[in-house]
Amino acid sequence: MADLYDTDVLQWSEQQGDLLRRLARGEKVNQQIDWENVAEEVESVGRSQLSSVRSLLVQALIHDLKADGWPQSREVPHWRAEARGFRYDAAEAFTPSMRQRLDLTALYREALRRLPDIIDGQPARSLPNSCPVTLDEMLNEGQ
Repeated sequence: MADLYDTDVLQWSEQQGDLLRRLARGEKVNQQIDWENVAEEVESVGRSQLSSVRSLLVQALIHDLKADGWPQSREVPHWRAEARGFRYDAAEAFTPSMRQRLDLTALYREALRRLPDIIDGQPARSLPNSCPVTLDEMLNEGQ
C-alpha cells in the first residue's frame, strides 16, 4: 500500500477513503489501512490550511503596503481590492487553533521583504517597521 502512496497519491487516497468508509459502516475488509500515511495526510491537511492562511495574510499585507508606499500610483484601488480579497479568503480559512501559530510580526517582515524596490519609477515612501494592524483587525476587515 505504501508503494501506491509513493507512486499515485490520488489513487491511494481514494482507496484509503473507500476502505475507511467501509470500515465505518461495519463492513469486513480484506485490505489493511495504510495507517502511517493516513495519519501523516490527516496532519498535513491542518498544516496546509495554516500555510494557506499565512500566505493569504502576507499577500494582503503586501498589497496594503504597496498602496501605502506608493499612494500616487493608479494601481492603489486595485491593490486595496486585492488586499480585501486576500483578507476575506484568510478569514474564511482561519480556525481558532491557528491564532497561536500565526506570528503577525513575522508575516509583516516577510511582506516588507517581498515589496519591490521601485514602482512607477519611484521608491516607496516611508513604511512602518512594525505591523500597524492586529490579526483580529486583518481577519475582521476581510468579513
